[in-house]
Amino acid sequence: MDFELTKEQKMIRKEVRKFAVKEIEPVAQELDENEDFSNDLTVKMGEIGLFGCFVSEEYGGQGMDYLSYIIAVEEIARIDGSQAATVAAGNSLGIGPINYFGTEEQKKKYLPKLCTGEGLWGFGLTEPDAGSDAGGSKTTAVLDGNEWVINGSKVFITNASCDLSMGVTVQAKTGVRENGKPEYSCFLVESGTKGLKAVSMHRKMMWRASNTAELFFDDLRVPKENILGNQGDGFHQMLKTLDGGRLSIGAMGLGGAQGAYDLALKYAQKREQFGKPISKFQAIAFKLADCAMEIECGRNLLYKACWLRSNNKPFEKEAAMGKLYCSELMGRVANHAVQIHGGNGLMKEYNVERFYRDQKLLDIGEGTSEIQRMVISRYIGC
Repeated sequence: MDFELTKEQKMIRKEVRKFAVKEIEPVAQELDENEDFSNDLTVKMGEIGLFGCFVSEEYGGQGMDYLSYIIAVEEIARIDGSQAATVAAGNSLGIGPINYFGTEEQKKKYLPKLCTGEGLWGFGLTEPDAGSDAGGSKTTAVLDGNEWVINGSKVFITNASCDLSMGVTVQAKTGVRENGKPEYSCFLVESGTKGLKAVSMHRKMMWRASNTAELFFDDLRVPKENILGNQGDGFHQMLKTLDGGRLSIGAMGLGGAQGAYDLALKYAQKREQFGKPISKFQAIAFKLADCAMEIECGRNLLYKACWLRSNNKPFEKEAAMGKLYCSELMGRVANHAVQIHGGNGLMKEYNVERFYRDQKLLDIGEGTSEIQRMVISRYIGC
């Protein structure tokens, strides 16, 4: 077994970390406080190749292996969850479905701009009454001549209502199967299409500098060729997309845990009580030791899942495990980090407060912790 990263992977970590520290860290707190989505930062992240990471160079992508992409997300999350969310959703949920299931024409039309960060694409799955039960979607699409007519709504959709939003992949019910279950298909809906209303959501507890939208479809019409793949493939496409997305969320948890740990260690080494740094007290030192150990465990689990995917081996169980473990890992580390900061950890002047808030979405987004445990239990034969 070789745990050594390649020269390219080490370079990606180094360069993305340098970018995050230089470009994101100085403005992260202000963007979070003001709930500002930064077009400027998004374009800059595109310029250094953080979009289209795993897409072929033929379509304007970077042609990275999946672990390299996950390392990039990890390093952004180490500084700021909001910008990591923009990158992770932009790649796994926005670009992913088009890259894996789109026609040649669809790929050539959308991927080049998405891969440069000039545009972003949303992933329209969640609805007000369909969260964990994705099969309960009520949005419908009916074929009328050469057009599909879509009606319904989506909620909590990342990257779908900012200035850079080019469109969204929408799952809609297109019929009923022979077994009586709904048939779902996916459609590519461009921003500005008549009948589409995108409303940005504010007053979020976490990821306040990322773009989150509610989408409403009122007799929205798209050309027949805007279907993604074949009619009836939608639910399968969404599940496959989420398998990869779980690795992205895992990377956000891992990177966020590392960032919170870094802040706690630095603070503990400088903060003095009773005549010495608090890092020298066993109660604090043991917290930090536990954090360091668990981060190492999370990194090995998540990287193994990426290795399985890159080598075309079954990775779905490990992806669920990585997402679950790393999401909850960040919660434990951020909690320790706030405790180590004491009263300062409760103040917005200290970045650790933001890490504490940003973590909670990881337990919920792209499959709750409860759903991950259901997925894992099925794989182990329960």
